Amino acid sequence: MSLVLENTETDTRTRILLVAERLFREIGYQKTTVADIAKVLKMSPANVYRFFDSKTAIHQGVATRLMGEVEAAVATIAAEPLAPKDRLREILATIHHMNAERYVGDAKLHEMVAMAMEEAWDICDAHIARLGEMVGGVIAEGVVAGEFKPCDLEVTAKCVCVSMVRFFHPQMIAECANKQIDVPLDVMIEFVLGAISVPRG
Repeated sequence: MSLVLENTETDTRTRILLVAERLFREIGYQKTTVADIAKVLKMSPANVYRFFDSKTAIHQGVATRLMGEVEAAVATIAAEPLAPKDRLREILATIHHMNAERYVGDAKLHEMVAMAMEEAWDICDAHIARLGEMVGGVIAEGVVAGEFKPCDLEVTAKCVCVSMVRFFHPQMIAECANKQIDVPLDVMIEFVLGAISVPRG
């Protein structure tokens, strides 16, 4: 396959996903059809099926793209010239804010994410694993810098992410909002950082 043809096909796949995401937001995942997506793109449904073999595949592509944006943001923070503790603090807050802004405030997109978690958990699982790897990388740098306690990096990264699940998981963010027993995000982040940090003084 030539590079030009490959790029054209990649562009078309991206256009399909962007239109699908827009329609999922406007009319909902369940109500959106492949024909709807094709109509906006001025393509035939058969042409859309050349790139995605089902609506489920389009759905998974949209979910992967949205999750990839979070991963890109985390990777950017992980590379910043800040102390590891400051980077980890920013990473935890950013994951929460991105998921809250995009999914919780948008009921139709929230529906799509819920479907992804039910139908395509492997995509979500891979996303969680990639975030865990990046969190683990920052923790490793913090251990070397003397900010974090020596630890099993994989286990510690998982513990950090699991402890933040109420602030990461779109459904839990929505369900726990405004609950009397809730803990503010910044308080929880400092609690988590405190658990893995080297005591001072």
